[in-house]
Amino acid sequence: MCSRPVLGALLYALAAIAQAQSLPSELQEAAEQLPPAVREQLHQRNARVSAMSPAQREEFHKRIAAWNALLPAQQGERRDARHAWEALSLSERAQLIEAARRYAAMPAAEQQALRQRFDHLDGSERRGWLLGPALGAEWPRLQPLLAQVPGAERASLLETLHAMTPAQRANLAVLIQRTPPQQRDVLRQGLLSTPAAGRDAWLQTQMDR
Repeated sequence: MCSRPVLGALLYALAAIAQAQSLPSELQEAAEQLPPAVREQLHQRNARVSAMSPAQREEFHKRIAAWNALLPAQQGERRDARHAWEALSLSERAQLIEAARRYAAMPAAEQQALRQRFDHLDGSERRGWLLGPALGAEWPRLQPLLAQVPGAERASLLETLHAMTPAQRANLAVLIQRTPPQQRDVLRQGLLSTPAAGRDAWLQTQMDR
């Protein structure tokens, strides 16, 4: 099995050897040890880089250099933002694009005032807005359910929360506040195991307890 450092070297090599038509022999040998799906991803990326024009390759190298210059924490923030964007629905993406357009059209002083307001928010609340307009606004009430969620369940939980109606999330927020911290895992598992069609009934049953 290929180790994580070797895999990282392979991925970086796709940018570092953009002029080449294939991976160097030592990296090619390491690539052959990767799972087929990962190996195919490497070849596809290498093909895209090789097909770039000289100007595109130069710009690509600049982006790679800028990324490598970031601190690990900054890279983590960028990854989180990308993953959060990919998880949004098309309608929420459209809302954010429109909000960005309005922000860009504001006078510099208004932009700075909004930026300062955002920077003064609690760090947890700022991260909550990565979840989009709907969940971002409801983050303070939903955060206790997400705070200790195992990594393997986080995507499923976010998908469920995005799919819920505002009324359902409001009821869930009440349940979260009523549920002791040590029992929130049970609440989360119940939510995730309930089909969408039965979610209203499940929430009402929990509320009536």
